[in-house]
Amino acid sequence: MRMYLSSFRTGDQPAEMLALLPRTAATDVAVVVNAVDALSDEERRLAVERESEAMSGLGLRPVEVDLRTFFGRPSTEIADALSRFPLVWVRGGNVFVLRQAMARSGADRALTDLLRQDVLVYAGYSAGACVLAPDLHGLEQCDDPKEVRTAYGDDARWDGLGLLDHVVVPHIDSPDHPESEILGAVAGRYRAEGTAHRTLRDGQALVIDGHGDPRVC
Repeated sequence: MRMYLSSFRTGDQPAEMLALLPRTAATDVAVVVNAVDALSDEERRLAVERESEAMSGLGLRPVEVDLRTFFGRPSTEIADALSRFPLVWVRGGNVFVLRQAMARSGADRALTDLLRQDVLVYAGYSAGACVLAPDLHGLEQCDDPKEVRTAYGDDARWDGLGLLDHVVVPHIDSPDHPESEILGAVAGRYRAEGTAHRTLRDGQALVIDGHGDPRVC
């Protein structure tokens, strides 16, 4: 599996993400912003623009893939859509909203299969990294599970994708980020409970390239 999991936005070394791409890969990137589906349409539109600009700034061609358009459709459709891209960029926001969007669209199973087949690179930040954990309990201290009902009329689910054997806790020791303090408390809870986790400061990213141990850059 190849992953670039940032604490905030593209981090300080986005070249590490680009290095995960094959030299012959096309530069298209799927941009997924469903973690902010509980926000207003205007806020969501601005989120798409912000992430698309960030990807364009790295020389990539961003294409939004809105998971909502795949709700209730055969899971093969989202798998086919995502497999066209060598890189999927998943924005932060509410991890419970993102998890439900992945479940209802079939993107959870599709991404799991595509990553295990090494078809694409999974990259993203904050909730985009947190959703890969085995379990989402504890993250409700930061993200409100009730936003899932606001976004989709559903109850939140608490299982992560399980692609990591630990929880990524972003924004640690990052005083410029408004969630730094509360996520420090989340990390403290995990330590007390013995829950496997890894903390990241804003600017840092966890890199998994399929060779050797994951590393923080």
